[in-house]
Amino acid sequence: MAGRAVGGVVSGLALLLGASGPAAAHVDYVVEPGAEGSAAKLFRTVFTSPADVAVLGAGGLAVLALVAGYLRFGSLPDVAVARRTLQSYRPYLPWMLRLSVGLPLVGAGFAGYLFSPSVAADARLLQVGVGFLLLFGLATRAVATLGLLAYLWGLGTHFPEMLLASEYVAGFLAILVVGPGQPSADMMLRRMVVTDGTVASRFRGVATPGELLARAGVDRSVTPLLLRVFLGLNFVYLGVAQKWLQPGEAAAVVAKYDLTAVVPVSPELWVFGAGLVEAGVGLAFLTGTFTRGAAVAGFVLLTTTLFGLPDDPVLAHITLFGLSSALMVTGSGRFSLDSWLVPALRRRFDPGLGPPDGQRAD
Repeated sequence: MAGRAVGGVVSGLALLLGASGPAAAHVDYVVEPGAEGSAAKLFRTVFTSPADVAVLGAGGLAVLALVAGYLRFGSLPDVAVARRTLQSYRPYLPWMLRLSVGLPLVGAGFAGYLFSPSVAADARLLQVGVGFLLLFGLATRAVATLGLLAYLWGLGTHFPEMLLASEYVAGFLAILVVGPGQPSADMMLRRMVVTDGTVASRFRGVATPGELLARAGVDRSVTPLLLRVFLGLNFVYLGVAQKWLQPGEAAAVVAKYDLTAVVPVSPELWVFGAGLVEAGVGLAFLTGTFTRGAAVAGFVLLTTTLFGLPDDPVLAHITLFGLSSALMVTGSGRFSLDSWLVPALRRRFDPGLGPPDGQRAD
């Protein structure tokens, strides 16, 4: 019975996310800007429609049922095994991050845009160079710093369009903290340095960027926090600024792909619901609440978007895909509700859980 209850709730949430997913995209990537609309009119239309309010209420109950189901049955062996398996992937985190940032940078360079498809620029040498070095894992931390500075320069010269690609900040900072990992050229060079008799061993006394960061008190434990904060801000921005504050352009996406034929609700509810789901995922990241579950929800949103919008630029979403996957591996990390509030709630819902063991329940 427990397994069926959890399965039913998960299926309901998956349906809800799938319905909102195709509209939950970078609006500027698939429609021309300039369509009229106001947030006040969007909210007024949705919340004065009994049908729309009923759909929102049903969606809210489904989410509450999913949360309650996890709190009650989150100690099932299947969930524990899945959590331990994800944690076992942490040695591969640097490689995941390098792939997530390096691949779309190479693509952006050849496609002729600067980080975001909304910013046309001839920065092929810079982006392809940074992307290939990250993929190769050579001078990884220095290259990630260069990429971060390039993004910040672009943000200063092309604001607010560059905010659409703000997930790069999370990626660059995370790479800067975790380093190259393996496989990487940096790791191979490091092994040459620490091996006696090699030419490279002459440089053994030179401090590495990782050692300098360690001396400054920065270690890998801050990586989940960096990913959560900057990825969360990106999702909130996409939901609020791209959907609720630009409802005309978001409604144009709904009309362009005839999404009301997929799920027969009003265009206004499509726009509001897409913004609500994205903002909700972002807030979950920012607060560190059910972090792995929120990462799965974000991944589902991106997947349904790519299948639902055939001309949406795939390369522009790879970083979001990869960083959402990274959060599935890292969990919430420091300063999160997963570290104290969620375990306390789980013990209330599941009396047989026992005393806390220090493990986060994300």
